[in-house]
Amino acid sequence: MSDPADEAPAGAGDRGHPEPRSAQSRERDASAQAAAGVPDAASTEALEAPPQSDSGSSPPRAAAYARLVAAGILLSRIAGLIRERIFAQYFGTSLAADAFKAALRGPNVLQNLLGEGTLSASFIPVYSELLAEGKKEEAGRVAGAVFALLLAAAGLLSLIGIALAPVLVSVLSPGFEGERRELTISAIRIIFPMTGTLVLSAWALGILNSHRRFFLAYFAPVLWNAAMIATLLYFGPRQGQGELVTTLAWGAFIGGLLQFAIQVPRLLRLEPNLRVRWAPRIPAVQTVLRNAGPAIMGRGVVQLSGYLDLVLASLLAAGAFATITYASTIYLLPYSLFGMSIAAAELPELSRQRQAAKNVLRERVSAGLRELIVYVIPSFVAFILLGDVLVAALYQTGEFERADTLLVWAVLAAYAIGLLASTSTRLYNSAFFALQDTTTPAKVATARVILAAAIGAGLMFLLQRVTLAGQPLGPVGIAIGAGVGAWFEWYVLRRSLGRQLEGAPGAGGGRVAKLLVSAVVAALIGRGVEWLLPPLHPIVVAVIVLIPFGVVYFGLARMLGVPEASAATDRVLRRIRR
Repeated sequence: MSDPADEAPAGAGDRGHPEPRSAQSRERDASAQAAAGVPDAASTEALEAPPQSDSGSSPPRAAAYARLVAAGILLSRIAGLIRERIFAQYFGTSLAADAFKAALRGPNVLQNLLGEGTLSASFIPVYSELLAEGKKEEAGRVAGAVFALLLAAAGLLSLIGIALAPVLVSVLSPGFEGERRELTISAIRIIFPMTGTLVLSAWALGILNSHRRFFLAYFAPVLWNAAMIATLLYFGPRQGQGELVTTLAWGAFIGGLLQFAIQVPRLLRLEPNLRVRWAPRIPAVQTVLRNAGPAIMGRGVVQLSGYLDLVLASLLAAGAFATITYASTIYLLPYSLFGMSIAAAELPELSRQRQAAKNVLRERVSAGLRELIVYVIPSFVAFILLGDVLVAALYQTGEFERADTLLVWAVLAAYAIGLLASTSTRLYNSAFFALQDTTTPAKVATARVILAAAIGAGLMFLLQRVTLAGQPLGPVGIAIGAGVGAWFEWYVLRRSLGRQLEGAPGAGGGRVAKLLVSAVVAALIGRGVEWLLPPLHPIVVAVIVLIPFGVVYFGLARMLGVPEASAATDRVLRRIRR
Protein backbone atom coordinates (compact mmCIF):
# COMPACT_ATOMS: atom_id res chain seq x y z
CA MET A 1 0.00 0.00 0.00
CA SER A 2 2.98 2.18 -0.07
CA ASP A 3 3.45 3.77 -1.12
CA PRO A 4 10.33 8.47 -5.27
CA ALA A 5 20.08 18.10 -10.88
CA ASP A 6 21.39 19.68 -13.63
CA GLU A 7 24.97 19.16 -14.67
CA ALA A 8 27.46 21.42 -12.92
CA PRO A 9 31.09 22.18 -13.53
CA ALA A 10 33.55 20.93 -10.99
CA GLY A 11 34.77 23.38 -8.43
CA ALA A 12 33.76 24.19 -4.92
CA GLY A 13 32.24 27.52 -5.66
CA ASP A 14 30.19 26.21 -8.57
CA ARG A 15 28.78 23.05 -7.01
CA GLY A 16 25.11 22.81 -7.83
CA HIS A 17 25.04 25.42 -10.62
CA PRO A 18 23.28 24.45 -13.85
CA GLU A 19 24.96 25.46 -17.06
CA PRO A 20 23.37 28.44 -18.84
CA ARG A 21 20.80 27.47 -21.44
CA SER A 22 20.34 29.27 -24.71
CA ALA A 23 17.00 30.60 -25.90
CA GLN A 24 17.04 27.94 -28.63
CA SER A 25 17.60 25.21 -26.03
CA ARG A 26 14.74 26.45 -23.91
CA GLU A 27 12.55 26.56 -27.00
CA ARG A 28 13.39 22.97 -27.91
CA ASP A 29 12.64 21.80 -24.36
CA ALA A 30 9.31 23.61 -24.36
CA SER A 31 8.35 22.03 -27.69
CA ALA A 32 9.28 18.59 -26.42
CA GLN A 33 7.34 19.17 -23.23
CA ALA A 34 4.25 20.10 -25.21
CA ALA A 35 4.66 17.08 -27.46
CA ALA A 36 4.78 14.84 -24.41
CA GLY A 37 1.51 16.21 -23.16
CA VAL A 38 3.05 18.22 -20.32
CA PRO A 39 1.72 21.74 -19.74
CA ASP A 40 3.99 24.34 -21.31
CA ALA A 41 4.07 27.33 -18.99
CA ALA A 42 6.72 29.94 -18.34
CA SER A 43 6.35 29.44 -14.62
CA THR A 44 6.93 25.69 -14.91
CA GLU A 45 10.01 26.19 -17.08
CA ALA A 46 11.37 28.69 -14.57
CA LEU A 47 10.96 26.19 -11.77
CA GLU A 48 12.40 23.31 -13.79
CA ALA A 49 15.76 25.03 -14.35
CA PRO A 50 16.14 27.96 -11.98
CA PRO A 51 19.29 29.82 -11.15
CA GLN A 52 20.98 28.45 -8.04
CA SER A 53 22.82 30.02 -5.17
CA ASP A 54 26.42 29.06 -4.46
CA SER A 55 25.37 26.74 -1.73
CA GLY A 56 23.02 24.85 -3.98
CA SER A 57 19.27 25.00 -4.12
CA SER A 58 17.90 27.13 -1.29
CA PRO A 59 14.97 25.90 0.85
CA PRO A 60 12.52 28.29 -0.89
CA ARG A 61 13.63 26.98 -4.29
CA ALA A 62 13.43 23.41 -2.98
CA ALA A 63 9.85 24.21 -1.92
CA ALA A 64 9.18 25.28 -5.50
CA TYR A 65 10.62 21.97 -6.73
CA ALA A 66 8.35 20.19 -4.24
CA ARG A 67 5.35 21.99 -5.71
CA LEU A 68 6.33 20.69 -9.16
CA VAL A 69 6.50 17.16 -7.81
CA ALA A 70 3.20 17.72 -6.03
CA ALA A 71 1.59 19.01 -9.24
CA GLY A 72 2.57 15.86 -11.10
CA ILE A 73 1.50 13.62 -8.22
CA LEU A 74 -1.78 15.51 -7.85
CA LEU A 75 -2.70 14.93 -11.49
CA SER A 76 -1.68 11.29 -11.16
CA ARG A 77 -3.65 10.81 -7.94
CA ILE A 78 -6.71 12.54 -9.37
CA ALA A 79 -6.53 10.13 -12.30
CA GLY A 80 -6.10 7.29 -9.80
CA LEU A 81 -9.11 8.37 -7.78
CA ILE A 82 -11.20 8.62 -10.95
CA ARG A 83 -10.04 5.12 -11.82
CA GLU A 84 -10.98 3.86 -8.36
CA ARG A 85 -14.40 5.47 -8.51
CA ILE A 86 -15.15 3.85 -11.88
CA PHE A 87 -13.70 0.58 -10.57
CA ALA A 88 -16.00 0.80 -7.54
CA GLN A 89 -18.98 1.39 -9.84
CA TYR A 90 -18.40 -1.89 -11.69
CA PHE A 91 -16.91 -4.03 -8.90
CA GLY A 92 -17.97 -2.59 -5.51
CA THR A 93 -16.51 -4.78 -2.74
CA SER A 94 -17.15 -7.99 -4.66
CA LEU A 95 -15.11 -11.16 -5.05
CA ALA A 96 -13.87 -9.89 -8.44
CA ALA A 97 -12.71 -6.63 -6.83
CA ASP A 98 -10.64 -8.62 -4.34
CA ALA A 99 -9.13 -10.66 -7.21
CA PHE A 100 -7.96 -7.68 -9.24
CA LYS A 101 -6.62 -5.77 -6.23
CA ALA A 102 -4.68 -8.84 -5.15
CA ALA A 103 -3.31 -9.38 -8.68
CA LEU A 104 -1.73 -5.91 -8.60
CA ARG A 105 0.12 -6.69 -5.39
CA GLY A 106 2.85 -8.86 -6.96
CA PRO A 107 3.90 -6.34 -9.64
CA ASN A 108 3.66 -3.53 -7.10
CA VAL A 109 5.98 -5.43 -4.76
CA LEU A 110 8.63 -5.79 -7.48
CA GLN A 111 8.20 -2.18 -8.60
CA ASN A 112 8.77 -0.97 -5.06
CA LEU A 113 11.66 -3.35 -4.41
CA LEU A 114 13.57 -2.37 -7.56
CA GLY A 115 11.97 0.97 -8.40
CA GLU A 116 11.74 4.46 -6.96
CA GLY A 117 12.37 3.64 -3.30
CA THR A 118 15.56 1.68 -3.96
CA LEU A 119 16.80 4.08 -6.63
CA SER A 120 16.13 7.05 -4.34
CA ALA A 121 18.30 5.42 -1.70
CA SER A 122 21.13 4.14 -3.88
CA PHE A 123 21.21 5.64 -7.39
CA ILE A 124 20.06 9.27 -7.06
CA PRO A 125 22.63 10.26 -4.37
CA VAL A 126 25.54 8.83 -6.39
CA TYR A 127 24.31 10.12 -9.76
CA SER A 128 23.51 13.60 -8.38
CA GLU A 129 26.95 13.86 -6.81
CA LEU A 130 28.62 12.96 -10.13
CA LEU A 131 26.60 15.66 -11.90
CA ALA A 132 27.51 18.21 -9.23
CA GLU A 133 31.21 17.36 -9.69
CA GLY A 134 30.95 17.82 -13.47
CA LYS A 135 31.66 14.13 -14.24
CA LYS A 136 29.12 13.98 -17.06
CA GLU A 137 30.50 11.03 -19.01
CA GLU A 138 30.87 8.91 -15.89
CA ALA A 139 27.32 9.83 -14.86
CA GLY A 140 26.05 8.61 -18.25
CA ARG A 141 27.93 5.33 -17.95
CA VAL A 142 26.59 4.76 -14.44
CA ALA A 143 23.02 5.50 -15.54
CA GLY A 144 23.33 3.05 -18.44
CA ALA A 145 24.81 0.31 -16.28
CA VAL A 146 22.04 0.69 -13.70
CA PHE A 147 19.46 0.53 -16.50
CA ALA A 148 20.95 -2.76 -17.75
CA LEU A 149 20.91 -4.26 -14.25
CA LEU A 150 17.31 -3.22 -13.64
CA LEU A 151 16.17 -4.51 -17.04
CA ALA A 152 17.72 -7.91 -16.42
CA ALA A 153 16.34 -8.19 -12.90
CA ALA A 154 12.83 -7.04 -13.80
CA GLY A 155 12.67 -9.31 -16.86
CA LEU A 156 13.79 -12.40 -14.97
CA LEU A 157 11.44 -11.77 -12.06
CA SER A 158 8.52 -11.12 -14.42
CA LEU A 159 9.04 -14.49 -16.11
CA ILE A 160 9.24 -16.20 -12.73
CA GLY A 161 6.03 -14.43 -11.67
CA ILE A 162 4.14 -15.68 -14.71
CA ALA A 163 5.31 -19.24 -14.16
CA LEU A 164 4.64 -19.23 -10.42
CA ALA A 165 1.36 -17.27 -10.38
CA PRO A 166 -0.52 -19.97 -8.36
CA VAL A 167 2.24 -19.98 -5.75
CA LEU A 168 2.17 -16.18 -5.54
CA VAL A 169 -1.57 -16.20 -4.90
CA SER A 170 -1.09 -18.78 -2.14
CA VAL A 171 1.57 -16.57 -0.52
CA LEU A 172 0.04 -13.13 -1.08
CA SER A 173 -3.61 -14.09 -0.51
CA PRO A 174 -3.75 -17.40 1.37
CA GLY A 175 -7.44 -16.96 2.19
CA PHE A 176 -8.48 -16.92 -1.49
CA GLU A 177 -10.29 -20.00 -2.75
CA GLY A 178 -12.38 -21.09 -5.73
CA GLU A 179 -13.32 -18.45 -8.27
CA ARG A 180 -11.59 -15.63 -6.36
CA ARG A 181 -8.30 -17.56 -6.50
CA GLU A 182 -8.62 -18.50 -10.20
CA LEU A 183 -9.42 -14.92 -11.24
CA THR A 184 -6.39 -13.67 -9.34
CA ILE A 185 -4.06 -16.19 -10.99
CA SER A 186 -5.32 -15.26 -14.46
CA ALA A 187 -4.88 -11.52 -13.84
CA ILE A 188 -1.36 -11.93 -12.37
CA ARG A 189 -0.14 -13.73 -15.51
CA ILE A 190 -1.21 -10.77 -17.65
CA ILE A 191 -0.10 -7.97 -15.32
CA PHE A 192 3.32 -9.29 -14.28
CA PRO A 193 5.18 -8.25 -17.49
CA MET A 194 4.07 -4.69 -16.68
CA THR A 195 6.56 -4.78 -13.81
CA GLY A 196 9.56 -4.23 -16.06
CA THR A 197 8.20 -1.05 -17.60
CA LEU A 198 7.22 0.36 -14.21
CA VAL A 199 10.70 -0.33 -12.79
CA LEU A 200 12.31 1.36 -15.79
CA SER A 201 9.93 4.28 -15.30
CA ALA A 202 11.34 4.64 -11.80
CA TRP A 203 14.87 4.66 -13.27
CA ALA A 204 13.79 7.44 -15.63
CA LEU A 205 12.37 9.32 -12.64
CA GLY A 206 15.77 9.09 -10.93
CA ILE A 207 17.50 10.63 -13.97
CA LEU A 208 14.95 13.42 -14.34
CA ASN A 209 14.92 14.25 -10.61
CA SER A 210 18.70 14.41 -10.48
CA HIS A 211 18.60 16.95 -13.31
CA ARG A 212 15.94 18.91 -11.36
CA ARG A 213 13.24 18.04 -13.89
CA PHE A 214 10.53 16.99 -11.49
CA PHE A 215 7.14 17.33 -13.18
CA LEU A 216 7.13 14.85 -16.06
CA ALA A 217 8.18 11.76 -14.10
CA TYR A 218 5.37 12.24 -11.59
CA PHE A 219 2.88 13.10 -14.32
CA ALA A 220 3.67 9.92 -16.29
CA PRO A 221 1.46 7.58 -14.17
CA VAL A 222 -1.55 9.56 -15.46
CA LEU A 223 -1.17 7.53 -18.66
CA TRP A 224 -1.26 4.25 -16.72
CA ASN A 225 -4.46 5.35 -15.02
CA ALA A 226 -5.91 6.67 -18.29
CA ALA A 227 -5.43 3.29 -19.98
CA MET A 228 -7.31 1.55 -17.18
CA ILE A 229 -10.06 4.19 -17.11
CA ALA A 230 -10.60 3.81 -20.85
CA THR A 231 -10.74 0.02 -20.45
CA LEU A 232 -13.35 0.25 -17.69
CA LEU A 233 -15.51 2.79 -19.51
CA TYR A 234 -15.58 0.82 -22.75
CA PHE A 235 -15.75 -2.77 -21.51
CA GLY A 236 -17.47 -2.24 -18.13
CA PRO A 237 -21.01 -2.06 -19.54
CA ARG A 238 -20.29 -4.92 -21.96
CA GLN A 239 -18.70 -7.60 -19.76
CA GLY A 240 -19.41 -9.44 -16.54
CA GLN A 241 -17.16 -8.93 -13.54
CA GLY A 242 -15.06 -12.05 -14.11
CA GLU A 243 -14.32 -11.26 -17.76
CA LEU A 244 -13.74 -7.58 -16.94
CA VAL A 245 -10.95 -8.50 -14.49
CA THR A 246 -8.98 -10.08 -17.36
CA THR A 247 -9.63 -7.20 -19.76
CA LEU A 248 -8.63 -4.64 -17.14
CA ALA A 249 -5.37 -6.52 -16.57
CA TRP A 250 -4.50 -5.99 -20.26
CA GLY A 251 -5.38 -2.30 -19.90
CA ALA A 252 -2.95 -2.03 -16.97
CA PHE A 253 -0.19 -3.66 -19.03
CA ILE A 254 -0.64 -1.19 -21.91
CA GLY A 255 -0.69 1.69 -19.44
CA GLY A 256 2.69 0.61 -18.05
CA LEU A 257 4.23 0.81 -21.52
CA LEU A 258 2.85 4.32 -22.00
CA GLN A 259 4.11 5.48 -18.60
CA PHE A 260 7.72 4.65 -19.49
CA ALA A 261 7.54 5.81 -23.11
CA ILE A 262 6.50 9.39 -22.31
CA GLN A 263 9.68 9.96 -20.24
CA VAL A 264 12.21 8.64 -22.75
CA PRO A 265 12.54 11.64 -25.14
CA ARG A 266 13.19 14.17 -22.35
CA LEU A 267 15.57 11.77 -20.60
CA LEU A 268 17.71 11.26 -23.70
CA ARG A 269 18.06 15.03 -24.16
CA LEU A 270 19.15 15.51 -20.56
CA GLU A 271 21.60 12.59 -20.57
CA PRO A 272 23.36 12.55 -23.96
CA ASN A 273 26.19 10.46 -22.47
CA LEU A 274 23.87 7.54 -21.66
CA ARG A 275 25.48 4.22 -22.60
CA VAL A 276 23.41 1.12 -21.84
CA ARG A 277 25.78 -1.76 -21.23
CA TRP A 278 26.49 -4.45 -18.66
CA ALA A 279 29.15 -2.81 -16.48
CA PRO A 280 28.60 -3.67 -12.80
CA ARG A 281 32.31 -3.19 -11.96
CA ILE A 282 32.34 0.60 -12.44
CA PRO A 283 33.26 1.99 -8.97
CA ALA A 284 30.21 4.27 -8.82
CA VAL A 285 27.95 1.37 -9.84
CA GLN A 286 29.54 -0.69 -7.07
CA THR A 287 28.57 2.08 -4.65
CA VAL A 288 25.01 2.02 -6.00
CA LEU A 289 24.86 -1.77 -5.58
CA ARG A 290 26.35 -1.60 -2.10
CA ASN A 291 23.75 0.95 -1.01
CA ALA A 292 20.99 -0.92 -2.85
CA GLY A 293 21.29 -4.03 -0.66
CA PRO A 294 19.99 -2.43 2.56
CA ALA A 295 17.62 -0.28 0.49
CA ILE A 296 16.01 -3.34 -1.09
CA MET A 297 15.76 -4.89 2.35
CA GLY A 298 14.07 -1.73 3.62
CA ARG A 299 11.70 -1.64 0.68
CA GLY A 300 11.05 -5.34 1.18
CA VAL A 301 10.08 -4.64 4.76
CA VAL A 302 7.70 -1.90 3.59
CA GLN A 303 6.16 -4.34 1.13
CA LEU A 304 5.96 -6.96 3.85
CA SER A 305 4.00 -4.48 5.94
CA GLY A 306 1.42 -3.96 3.21
CA TYR A 307 1.44 -7.69 2.46
CA LEU A 308 0.73 -8.57 6.08
CA ASP A 309 -2.18 -6.09 6.15
CA LEU A 310 -3.73 -7.73 3.12
CA VAL A 311 -3.00 -11.28 4.28
CA LEU A 312 -4.83 -10.50 7.50
CA ALA A 313 -7.66 -8.86 5.52
CA SER A 314 -7.96 -11.96 3.30
CA LEU A 315 -8.73 -14.00 6.42
CA LEU A 316 -11.76 -11.81 7.14
CA ALA A 317 -15.12 -11.75 5.38
CA ALA A 318 -15.29 -11.07 1.62
CA GLY A 319 -14.84 -7.37 0.94
CA ALA A 320 -12.33 -6.67 3.73
CA PHE A 321 -9.45 -6.86 1.22
CA ALA A 322 -11.06 -4.26 -1.04
CA THR A 323 -12.00 -2.10 1.98
CA ILE A 324 -8.34 -1.88 3.02
CA THR A 325 -7.29 -0.85 -0.49
CA TYR A 326 -10.08 1.73 -0.86
CA ALA A 327 -9.05 3.37 2.43
CA SER A 328 -5.33 3.23 1.67
CA THR A 329 -5.87 4.89 -1.72
CA ILE A 330 -7.26 7.97 0.04
CA TYR A 331 -4.67 7.81 2.83
CA LEU A 332 -1.83 7.70 0.31
CA LEU A 333 -2.98 10.91 -1.38
CA PRO A 334 -1.48 13.34 1.18
CA TYR A 335 1.37 10.91 1.81
CA SER A 336 2.35 11.09 -1.86
CA LEU A 337 1.29 14.65 -2.54
CA PHE A 338 3.14 16.20 0.40
CA GLY A 339 5.45 13.65 2.01
CA MET A 340 6.79 12.21 -1.22
CA SER A 341 6.99 15.53 -3.08
CA ILE A 342 9.05 17.30 -0.41
CA ALA A 343 11.28 14.27 0.20
CA ALA A 344 11.85 13.77 -3.54
CA ALA A 345 12.74 17.43 -4.11
CA GLU A 346 15.11 17.49 -1.14
CA LEU A 347 17.01 14.28 -1.92
CA PRO A 348 19.16 15.56 -4.83
CA GLU A 349 19.92 18.78 -2.95
CA LEU A 350 20.80 16.99 0.30
CA SER A 351 23.03 14.66 -1.74
CA ARG A 352 24.87 17.64 -3.23
CA GLN A 353 25.46 19.02 0.27
CA ARG A 354 26.53 15.72 1.86
CA GLN A 355 29.90 17.18 2.83
CA ALA A 356 28.41 20.41 4.23
CA ALA A 357 28.27 21.31 7.94
CA LYS A 358 25.83 19.25 10.02
CA ASN A 359 23.75 22.30 10.95
CA VAL A 360 23.19 23.07 7.24
CA LEU A 361 21.74 19.62 6.60
CA ARG A 362 19.72 19.75 9.81
CA GLU A 363 18.15 23.06 8.85
CA ARG A 364 17.27 21.77 5.37
CA VAL A 365 15.41 18.84 6.90
CA SER A 366 13.71 21.11 9.46
CA ALA A 367 12.61 23.51 6.72
CA GLY A 368 11.12 20.57 4.83
CA LEU A 369 9.23 19.46 7.94
CA ARG A 370 7.81 22.96 8.48
CA GLU A 371 6.53 22.97 4.91
CA LEU A 372 5.20 19.43 5.25
CA ILE A 373 3.05 19.83 8.37
CA VAL A 374 1.09 22.76 6.93
CA TYR A 375 -0.58 20.33 4.53
CA VAL A 376 -0.44 17.02 6.40
CA ILE A 377 -2.09 18.20 9.64
CA PRO A 378 -5.35 19.32 7.94
CA SER A 379 -5.35 16.06 5.97
CA PHE A 380 -5.07 14.08 9.21
CA VAL A 381 -7.92 16.03 10.84
CA ALA A 382 -10.13 15.83 7.73
CA PHE A 383 -9.70 12.05 7.50
CA ILE A 384 -10.92 11.67 11.08
CA LEU A 385 -13.68 14.30 11.27
CA LEU A 386 -14.81 14.52 7.63
CA GLY A 387 -13.75 11.14 6.27
CA ASP A 388 -17.26 9.98 5.37
CA VAL A 389 -17.69 13.03 3.14
CA LEU A 390 -14.48 12.17 1.27
CA VAL A 391 -15.23 8.46 0.94
CA ALA A 392 -18.79 9.05 -0.28
CA ALA A 393 -17.63 11.56 -2.90
CA LEU A 394 -15.04 9.16 -4.27
CA TYR A 395 -16.74 5.78 -4.03
CA GLN A 396 -20.44 5.88 -3.12
CA THR A 397 -22.02 4.84 -6.40
CA GLY A 398 -23.50 1.70 -7.94
CA GLU A 399 -22.62 -1.33 -5.81
CA PHE A 400 -20.80 0.81 -3.23
CA GLU A 401 -23.43 1.70 -0.60
CA ARG A 402 -23.62 3.92 2.53
CA ALA A 403 -22.64 1.03 4.81
CA ASP A 404 -19.47 0.54 2.72
CA THR A 405 -18.75 4.27 3.05
CA LEU A 406 -18.92 4.13 6.85
CA LEU A 407 -16.62 1.10 7.04
CA VAL A 408 -14.01 2.63 4.72
CA TRP A 409 -14.21 5.87 6.76
CA ALA A 410 -13.51 3.96 9.97
CA VAL A 411 -10.46 2.29 8.38
CA LEU A 412 -9.28 5.61 6.93
CA ALA A 413 -9.54 7.32 10.34
CA ALA A 414 -7.47 4.54 11.87
CA TYR A 415 -4.79 4.85 9.20
CA ALA A 416 -4.76 8.63 9.75
CA ILE A 417 -3.34 8.10 13.24
CA GLY A 418 0.08 7.55 11.64
CA LEU A 419 -0.15 10.04 8.76
CA LEU A 420 2.02 12.79 10.25
CA ALA A 421 4.60 10.24 11.38
CA SER A 422 4.79 8.39 8.05
CA THR A 423 5.14 11.57 5.95
CA SER A 424 7.85 12.95 8.25
CA THR A 425 9.64 9.60 8.09
CA ARG A 426 9.77 9.90 4.31
CA LEU A 427 11.81 13.09 4.68
CA TYR A 428 14.04 11.54 7.35
CA ASN A 429 14.73 8.67 4.96
CA SER A 430 15.85 11.13 2.27
CA ALA A 431 18.33 12.61 4.75
CA PHE A 432 19.73 9.15 5.55
CA PHE A 433 19.96 8.28 1.84
CA ALA A 434 21.79 11.54 1.08
CA LEU A 435 24.27 10.62 3.82
CA GLN A 436 24.59 7.24 2.01
CA ASP A 437 23.24 5.41 5.05
CA THR A 438 20.63 2.95 3.79
CA THR A 439 21.09 0.49 6.66
CA THR A 440 19.51 2.48 9.50
CA PRO A 441 16.14 3.06 7.77
CA ALA A 442 15.98 -0.63 6.79
CA LYS A 443 16.60 -1.85 10.35
CA VAL A 444 14.07 0.54 11.85
CA ALA A 445 11.48 -0.35 9.21
CA THR A 446 11.89 -4.03 10.11
CA ALA A 447 11.14 -3.34 13.77
CA ARG A 448 8.16 -1.19 12.78
CA VAL A 449 6.62 -3.95 10.66
CA ILE A 450 6.91 -6.50 13.46
CA LEU A 451 5.28 -4.12 15.92
CA ALA A 452 2.49 -3.08 13.52
CA ALA A 453 1.72 -6.68 12.55
CA ALA A 454 1.48 -7.82 16.15
CA ILE A 455 -0.81 -4.96 17.17
CA GLY A 456 -2.87 -5.18 13.97
CA ALA A 457 -3.46 -8.94 14.23
CA GLY A 458 -4.55 -8.73 17.86
CA LEU A 459 -6.91 -5.80 17.30
CA MET A 460 -8.29 -7.29 14.09
CA PHE A 461 -9.72 -10.33 15.82
CA LEU A 462 -11.06 -8.25 18.71
CA LEU A 463 -12.79 -5.71 16.47
CA GLN A 464 -14.13 -8.34 14.07
CA ARG A 465 -16.83 -8.99 16.66
CA VAL A 466 -17.87 -5.30 16.58
CA THR A 467 -20.03 -4.01 13.73
CA LEU A 468 -20.77 -0.61 12.16
CA ALA A 469 -23.88 -0.42 9.97
CA GLY A 470 -23.82 -4.22 9.91
CA GLN A 471 -20.16 -4.36 8.79
CA PRO A 472 -17.52 -6.04 11.04
CA LEU A 473 -14.68 -3.69 12.02
CA GLY A 474 -11.80 -6.15 11.72
CA PRO A 475 -9.97 -4.04 9.07
CA VAL A 476 -9.90 -1.09 11.52
CA GLY A 477 -7.63 -3.09 13.83
CA ILE A 478 -5.15 -3.63 11.00
CA ALA A 479 -5.06 0.11 10.29
CA ILE A 480 -4.55 1.02 13.96
CA GLY A 481 -1.54 -1.31 14.08
CA ALA A 482 -0.06 0.46 11.04
CA GLY A 483 -0.54 3.86 12.70
CA VAL A 484 1.17 2.84 15.94
CA GLY A 485 4.06 1.34 13.96
CA ALA A 486 4.48 4.57 12.01
CA TRP A 487 4.98 6.59 15.20
CA PHE A 488 7.50 4.06 16.49
CA GLU A 489 9.50 4.39 13.25
CA TRP A 490 9.31 8.21 13.40
CA TYR A 491 10.67 8.31 16.94
CA VAL A 492 13.61 5.98 16.34
CA LEU A 493 14.63 7.56 13.01
CA ARG A 494 14.41 11.09 14.41
CA ARG A 495 16.62 10.17 17.35
CA SER A 496 19.16 8.40 15.11
CA LEU A 497 19.27 11.27 12.60
CA GLY A 498 19.73 13.70 15.48
CA ARG A 499 22.90 11.85 16.47
CA GLN A 500 24.28 12.08 12.94
CA LEU A 501 23.39 15.76 12.48
CA GLU A 502 24.34 16.84 16.01
CA GLY A 503 20.74 17.71 16.83
CA ALA A 504 17.34 16.35 15.85
CA PRO A 505 15.50 18.23 13.07
CA GLY A 506 11.97 19.32 13.87
CA ALA A 507 9.11 21.64 12.93
CA GLY A 508 8.49 23.07 16.41
CA GLY A 509 5.79 22.09 18.90
CA GLY A 510 4.17 25.53 18.94
CA ARG A 511 3.73 25.52 15.18
CA VAL A 512 2.18 22.04 15.29
CA ALA A 513 -0.28 23.12 18.01
CA LYS A 514 -1.39 26.19 16.02
CA LEU A 515 -2.01 24.11 12.93
CA LEU A 516 -3.93 21.46 14.87
CA VAL A 517 -6.21 24.07 16.41
CA SER A 518 -6.82 25.66 13.00
CA ALA A 519 -7.61 22.29 11.40
CA VAL A 520 -10.00 21.12 14.14
CA VAL A 521 -11.95 24.41 14.11
CA ALA A 522 -12.14 24.31 10.32
CA ALA A 523 -13.34 20.68 10.35
CA LEU A 524 -16.05 21.41 12.91
CA ILE A 525 -17.29 24.28 10.75
CA GLY A 526 -17.25 21.96 7.74
CA ARG A 527 -19.25 19.36 9.63
CA GLY A 528 -21.76 22.04 10.64
CA VAL A 529 -22.17 23.03 6.99
CA GLU A 530 -22.74 19.36 6.07
CA TRP A 531 -25.49 18.97 8.70
CA LEU A 532 -27.35 22.00 7.30
CA LEU A 533 -27.40 20.67 3.72
CA PRO A 534 -30.44 18.96 2.16
CA PRO A 535 -29.87 15.55 0.49
CA LEU A 536 -27.45 16.14 -2.39
CA HIS A 537 -25.08 14.10 -4.54
CA PRO A 538 -21.97 13.11 -2.49
CA ILE A 539 -19.62 15.00 -4.81
CA VAL A 540 -21.64 18.21 -4.42
CA VAL A 541 -21.64 17.77 -0.63
CA ALA A 542 -17.87 17.31 -0.62
CA VAL A 543 -17.29 20.50 -2.60
CA ILE A 544 -19.60 22.55 -0.36
CA VAL A 545 -17.99 21.18 2.83
CA LEU A 546 -14.30 21.03 1.88
CA ILE A 547 -13.99 24.53 0.41
CA PRO A 548 -14.98 26.26 3.70
CA PHE A 549 -12.78 23.78 5.56
CA GLY A 550 -9.72 24.80 3.53
CA VAL A 551 -10.47 28.53 3.66
CA VAL A 552 -11.04 28.55 7.43
CA TYR A 553 -7.95 26.41 8.08
CA PHE A 554 -5.51 28.57 6.12
CA GLY A 555 -7.14 31.76 7.36
CA LEU A 556 -6.80 30.76 11.02
CA ALA A 557 -3.25 29.46 10.55
CA ARG A 558 -2.30 32.77 8.92
CA MET A 559 -3.89 34.70 11.80
CA LEU A 560 -1.95 32.57 14.29
CA GLY A 561 1.30 33.55 12.59
CA VAL A 562 2.38 30.37 10.79
CA PRO A 563 4.76 31.65 8.05
CA GLU A 564 4.29 28.70 5.68
CA ALA A 565 0.49 29.10 5.82
CA SER A 566 0.87 32.82 5.07
CA ALA A 567 3.15 32.02 2.11
CA ALA A 568 0.63 29.49 0.77
CA THR A 569 -2.29 31.95 1.01
CA ASP A 570 -0.16 34.71 -0.56
CA ARG A 571 0.53 32.47 -3.57
CA VAL A 572 -3.19 31.78 -4.00
CA LEU A 573 -4.10 35.46 -3.66
CA ARG A 574 -1.49 36.47 -6.23
CA ARG A 575 -2.92 33.99 -8.72
CA ILE A 576 -6.47 35.25 -8.09
CA ARG A 577 -5.41 38.87 -8.68
CA ARG A 578 -3.77 38.10 -12.04
